[in-house]
Amino acid sequence: MNIALIAHDMKKELMVQFCIAYCGIFARHTLCATATTGKLVSEATGLSIRRFFSGAHGGDQQIGARVAYNEIDLVLFFRDPLASVPHEQDLALLRLCDLHNIPIATNVATAEVLIQGLLRGDLDWRNIVNPTRNAPSTPPRPPSGGK
Repeated sequence: MNIALIAHDMKKELMVQFCIAYCGIFARHTLCATATTGKLVSEATGLSIRRFFSGAHGGDQQIGARVAYNEIDLVLFFRDPLASVPHEQDLALLRLCDLHNIPIATNVATAEVLIQGLLRGDLDWRNIVNPTRNAPSTPPRPPSGGK
């Protein structure tokens, strides 16, 4: 499975500790993350993580694009609930996950449930939904009509 890791600044240490705790499970999957989160988790765990831009520079939008192309199976997005105003890009990522039926955890409690489900095989339906995962991806064609 392809798992994306994102954490707001105040939640990065929690993400690192979570990934240390579940390093054995994460090691069996393909990981990607925003820049700083990926760097911190990789340094702490030794896991191989594809790093995108930082969130402030569009990394969460890069992950969102992969969600839209069905290239991500699970998102762990540790958000800071005390942030004064939700970031517009955060809401866009949540919307994309809802739209494309991608499981997303926004806190450590939900992440625990999803990781335990991943371990039990509860998310194997993603392999049925996306059987061509290992085939080269091509962007979907826009609907024809008009021009």
